[in-house]
Amino acid sequence: MRYELYYWPGIQGRGEYVRLALEEAGADYADVARERGMGAMMKMMEASGTPPFAPPFLKAGKLLIGQTANILLYLGPRHGLAPKTEAGRLWMHQLQLTIADFVLEIHDTHHPLGPSLYYEDQRGPAKKRTAEFWKQRVPTFLGYFERVLENSGGPWVAGRRISYVDLSLFQIVAGLRYAFPKRMKAFERRIPGLVDLHDRVGSRPNIRAYLASDRRIAFNEEGIFRRYRELDG
Repeated sequence: MRYELYYWPGIQGRGEYVRLALEEAGADYADVARERGMGAMMKMMEASGTPPFAPPFLKAGKLLIGQTANILLYLGPRHGLAPKTEAGRLWMHQLQLTIADFVLEIHDTHHPLGPSLYYEDQRGPAKKRTAEFWKQRVPTFLGYFERVLENSGGPWVAGRRISYVDLSLFQIVAGLRYAFPKRMKAFERRIPGLVDLHDRVGSRPNIRAYLASDRRIAFNEEGIFRRYRELDG
């Protein structure tokens, strides 16, 4: 099957978690807005039946699947990126939903008053929000995933086999390193397992090739992970 991924063409954003899974699986897919333009994506959003609320969404045959965690729930068992048991698949989905919660909090460090305002219009609240984020929320979320990894019984979150959750955690570590290089460098000593996980994911052949290709959009100040010096402590 040739998948069609629909997401904004200039940012990694939430679509990157899907891209990483497709790339690790060696799946055949089109990144539609990048290849055919925004018009193709907007037309699909207006389709009748089960239209998605917003990108990312994935066309798989006759299915049109929205929401990052939902897409990964579909792709995982079909490409060896999720456990075979129902309990295991639900556990991975639960973890991915927790990652989605964390991604929103990451975004809100630079846009605490909402996405309709420019960053420059909310610098003060952003600085306050970021300080609280690193004091309370980063230790809570990354500490949780560190414990999950420690108790997994193997090198990956699901144990012996890599899952889409491992790929998503790779993106979290990479993104925080980009957005908050000073803060992240100081914090990484508290999450050695996640740091090692990031390195192992990045060294996998398909992921390494993807990261070196032009298919991987560079981090930039339009996406979720944004580097603002005044927020980095």
